Amino acid sequence: MRIVVERAEPRFPEFRFKEQVSWIMEHGQNWAVIGPNGAGKSLFADLLQGKVALRSGSVKFFDESEVEQFGVVRSLTFRDIHSLTDSKNMYYQQRWNSQDADEAPVAAELLSHFSQEKIEEYTKLFGIYGLLERRIISLSSGELRKFLITRVLMSEPKVLILDNPFIGLDAASRKSLDSMLSHLYEQKGLQVILVLSQTKDLPGWITNVLPVKDMTLLQSCTREEFFAQNPDAVTLPIAEQLFSDSYRDVASPIYENSELPYADVVEMHDVVVKYAGQVILKDVDWRVQKGEKWALLGGNGSGKSTLLSLVCGDNPQAYANNMSLFGRRRGTGESIWDIKRRIGYLSPDIHTYYMEDIPCLKVVASGFFDSVGLFRKCTEEQIAKAKEWMRCFGADYLMERSFVKISYGEQRLVLLVRAFVKNPELLILDEPLHGLDTGKKRLAKQIIEQFCSNPEKTLIYVSHYEEEIPACVTKRKLLTRSCD
Repeated sequence: MRIVVERAEPRFPEFRFKEQVSWIMEHGQNWAVIGPNGAGKSLFADLLQGKVALRSGSVKFFDESEVEQFGVVRSLTFRDIHSLTDSKNMYYQQRWNSQDADEAPVAAELLSHFSQEKIEEYTKLFGIYGLLERRIISLSSGELRKFLITRVLMSEPKVLILDNPFIGLDAASRKSLDSMLSHLYEQKGLQVILVLSQTKDLPGWITNVLPVKDMTLLQSCTREEFFAQNPDAVTLPIAEQLFSDSYRDVASPIYENSELPYADVVEMHDVVVKYAGQVILKDVDWRVQKGEKWALLGGNGSGKSTLLSLVCGDNPQAYANNMSLFGRRRGTGESIWDIKRRIGYLSPDIHTYYMEDIPCLKVVASGFFDSVGLFRKCTEEQIAKAKEWMRCFGADYLMERSFVKISYGEQRLVLLVRAFVKNPELLILDEPLHGLDTGKKRLAKQIIEQFCSNPEKTLIYVSHYEEEIPACVTKRKLLTRSCD
């Protein structure tokens, strides 16, 4: 498929690049569109799909006979997780409430319009055939991503646009997706356009790279040219040009100490969690003492999110287990809000269900009340703290912008700030750096390190990337169960 963008200029100013857009993808090419958060990558992808009305110029698609084609491009973004259900009443804790979760569809039902032969071919190719009999709401974020990718590939598009498809996947799944896309490129001629926020996710079958920065398309190049000056691709000259302005040192903030009357933040003995007869966690023992810094590790579907739902008070099965939080046995009179007020939390699930059309400053301020949306009036001091934290993370330019109208990486950054805003005793960060560009990741890790230098602060950190785990982490908990 050949795509020709010729002097395209969106009709509305908020969707315009600094210059008219011209770009060509030739037959057989696979492209990566790469740049920092907010650079214009997603806007460019929307332009290719006709989601942006044009004031002038054109976007056209041609087959090998140079006949113009229509409807040949499919895309997949993080927000497409919401397309997996027709329900408008989905909510964050629904996954942990078995009665409400039963309203969600079974994964196989969402593939019923495909032939059984095709279902088996693609789901086995990506190793998710075992997920088909489970309800969508019960799948982990990584499993949901794999299901979405498989479903869109089953439609056999000519060109597929994938927005950061590797994030949220464990190492084995990233390798499997890489092989799957390479196989479909070689065997079925699928052409792919990847939207990426970091160079390390750029696979070997990509032929061309389009750098984007500050709402400007930079000079495109081949993959070889992109990596030419540094074959190891640890620090790329082009990448430095892209990300040079997105990182800054921050002065060490002052975090107040507190006298906390407990020794153990988390204490679990023989914990078991199961749904519809399926065991998610079995005989889990875990003790997290005040001030410890932990990494919680495991593959997609291993039960990490379920374990954290017990810690955060979201999962009612905590009452049926032998566990204590902040030195107090669950079920002895404390409310869910007594627990949450001591915790700063970010997870893929929170991001999935936080789709409020409100200014990002209000999203950050909602962290004071642990709510999805801001339904209480903040004090002047709380607003000041929210602004201070946004400046600290370099997110102050987003204060008045609508949360649903910024990029995925910018959303993740705002939700990360939300986790810090109340200066929590326990910081739980589940894949916090998803979608952040290279500079923002460095900045976020620096702030996490500084925050956790306070010996009174406790950290539980989840990541599928070893290099993203903060240096302050000294203990590890590995979950080995796999649902795949």
